[in-house]
Amino acid sequence: MAEKREGEPFYRIDVQEAKEMIDGGNVQVIDAREPWEHAEGHVPGSLRIQHMAVLLQADKLATDRPILFICKSGQRSAVAAEFAASLGLEDLYNVEGGHQAWEAAGYPMELGD
Repeated sequence: MAEKREGEPFYRIDVQEAKEMIDGGNVQVIDAREPWEHAEGHVPGSLRIQHMAVLLQADKLATDRPILFICKSGQRSAVAAEFAASLGLEDLYNVEGGHQAWEAAGYPMELGD
């Protein structure tokens, strides 16, 4: 169940909740990892914006639907969500466990850019 901890401007969700939201449609998925990590496998349809580039690429972030941030384990994606919140965005989710948990759950992965 989505959890919002005190002081955090985003919700924490597990990969099952993320998969349900993605399957439901109308969400944006941001892969906050390095280019080579993204190329090795990522959530299908995700957009790669490295966590430290979120502010520079703010124009690519959705303003009309929830944004799910995912990285390898959930640390860099939390930073990316913090940056997005600093831009005034509110419907933000950090996928706990990241791609490691996504892959372990047997969910589909896409290769390449």
